[in-house]
Amino acid sequence: MLNIILFDAVEVRENLLPMTFTRPVADLRVGILTIREKWERVLDGSYSYLTVDYLQEKFPVNEAEENLFVAGNICPTTDLVAKIKMLNVGDVLISSQGEIIAFRGGLKDFSSRNFAREIECYDDCLTIKMLYDIFMENHRGIVEDFALLTHGRASQSLSDTNTVIGNPVDANGNPMIFIEEGAVVEGAMLNVKNGPIYVGRNAEVMEGSCLRGSIALCEHAVVNMGTRMYGATTLGPYCKVGGEVNNVVMMGYSNKAHDGFLGNAVIGEWCNIGGGSTASNLKNDYTEIKLWNYPAHRFLRTGLQFCGLIMGDHSKSGINCMFNTATVLGVGVNIHGAGFPRNFVASFSEGSASGFTDVPLTKFFDIARRMMARRGLTLSEIDMRIFESIHAFADNYK
Repeated sequence: MLNIILFDAVEVRENLLPMTFTRPVADLRVGILTIREKWERVLDGSYSYLTVDYLQEKFPVNEAEENLFVAGNICPTTDLVAKIKMLNVGDVLISSQGEIIAFRGGLKDFSSRNFAREIECYDDCLTIKMLYDIFMENHRGIVEDFALLTHGRASQSLSDTNTVIGNPVDANGNPMIFIEEGAVVEGAMLNVKNGPIYVGRNAEVMEGSCLRGSIALCEHAVVNMGTRMYGATTLGPYCKVGGEVNNVVMMGYSNKAHDGFLGNAVIGEWCNIGGGSTASNLKNDYTEIKLWNYPAHRFLRTGLQFCGLIMGDHSKSGINCMFNTATVLGVGVNIHGAGFPRNFVASFSEGSASGFTDVPLTKFFDIARRMMARRGLTLSEIDMRIFESIHAFADNYK
């Protein structure tokens, strides 16, 4: 069995903060699955991570004499997997930009970049390098994952209380709507003209909701009554959504259960967006968007016209909060009150447009425990040590 190590390239990980403060790059969700889950389905092996030191306790690296190192920000394709399987010990697969895609050999040689032979790869892989790539590439991710997860399988039947717009099967006879066991979809309008709709195990779409593909609802996700969902949107496990969402990726266990708009956004785990909260995704002068970049310590040009809220794990907003275009919130941020907060709020901060104060770890842990208990989960000692590490160097990222 292959010993596969999904590694975090330093520059990539830094550019994907705050999402990668709390997880390796390969644990990011794009499409229906996380990047790791995509690899596990197409390449048999034993998987582990090579990431920053403070995350290794939760995500340890399992080193063998011979390993297959794979970049954690690159999603697999059939051709790429075939190329990787052909690597000999000492071979490294390099992208057209000179980035390492995969290497076969020992950890010492990988760390010292001691490669016997370089092989260029021009495969068009789904690759995540910047925060906005997560929502920009989400349609492709959903389409590819939908085909992977549904091939050769039969969907649960769709209730006749629903209205389907578009052909429920594609030109090859494959379904455009797939409902997993235990899922409930009643009284909804499902439009599959622009992409498929996937409803995971025990997920629920309540009556009056309008879903326009591509849409992915992971296990136990809930779409509240009257929700308007545009593609390409993914609700991770146990997420709950209401109001209006457009091209949003929620990693898991997060809620935007009420009215308000969220578009072109990335939301981490254990986040809560209060009722009536709205985040702009377009500047009213239609100019290019700049987004906070952690390693640069400044706002960088994106080339985009649309970009909404980026929210790190365990961050919250109160009711009727407003966010400017391309606002970035770190880990453990609590926003409340009137007015627009600044476009970047550092981790473990609490406040509003009138100002912010630091959130003590004891208070953060109390809130996290209460929220996680609602899902029957607990805040582990390992997680607490991870947050202590993030808190210790939070000032470096202000």
